[in-house]
Amino acid sequence: MPELLTTDEAATYLRLSERKLYELVANGAVPCSKITGRWLFPKTELDRWVIAGLATRPANSAPPIVGGSHDPLLEWALRESGSELASLPEGSEAGLQRLTRGEVMAAAIHMHRASGDPQTANIDAVAHAPSLHDAVVIAFARREQGLLVAPGNPLALADISSVAKRRARIALRPTGAGAQLLLLALLNQAGLSPDALNPIKPPCPTGPDIGHAVRSGRADCGIATRAVANTAGLDFVPLSWERFDLVLRQRDYFLPRQQNLFGFMRTGAFSERAAELGGYDVTVAGQIRHVS
Repeated sequence: MPELLTTDEAATYLRLSERKLYELVANGAVPCSKITGRWLFPKTELDRWVIAGLATRPANSAPPIVGGSHDPLLEWALRESGSELASLPEGSEAGLQRLTRGEVMAAAIHMHRASGDPQTANIDAVAHAPSLHDAVVIAFARREQGLLVAPGNPLALADISSVAKRRARIALRPTGAGAQLLLLALLNQAGLSPDALNPIKPPCPTGPDIGHAVRSGRADCGIATRAVANTAGLDFVPLSWERFDLVLRQRDYFLPRQQNLFGFMRTGAFSERAAELGGYDVTVAGQIRHVS
């Protein structure tokens, strides 16, 4: 990489949008020089600027916690990467809300909508979240979601319509959880209302809790990932593949904890664990999907 970077090169290097970089230039916040009508950015000075920013982080910065959705591969990666990031799985929408309030360092999300492109649902949610004008979305994996059912699938469930038709007892996730948003989207596509279902109560906090409910016989089915089904020894009825992403503020992207995690996501050990759990495509892991 050259020592003097152009605007687009500097934006790529800093993981910022060009619009955001121009804002920093206008405010005199980033080292640069205008030569023959073009802004140039000394790479060495950019490195010092980033390091200085990390050194002067306020004491009341967001705690080292990943909020949002639960995922077995993410839980394992947080531990094995040495990131020292804790986990607070409460659901995708709750994680985004905590991120906007500065209560977590990052949020793991898998959003679903009744209509529109499911591949952009996470990015759209971040773009419309209040106070997240400086967010970056990092791909963690593509995951397979489906119905967890008892071994042998005794009710011969095939989709959400069959769940409603057979009045199968379904374990739900809390409002705002990604799996619950997926359920609502699938009901909408099938022309059904939530009243068509036969839910058990109370809602299950995480995917593994769905697995426990089905394995114990308290529920006939519930939506979770193939990895959860495999771990729980349950059968799995595939419904969809989804994007599972990490969201954080741009200023936190270069922090050592996050970089440890992102680096680990590109290792062979991470890919092997994903294959072992099942239901993951990690070829996208670590890719920057969106910069606000």
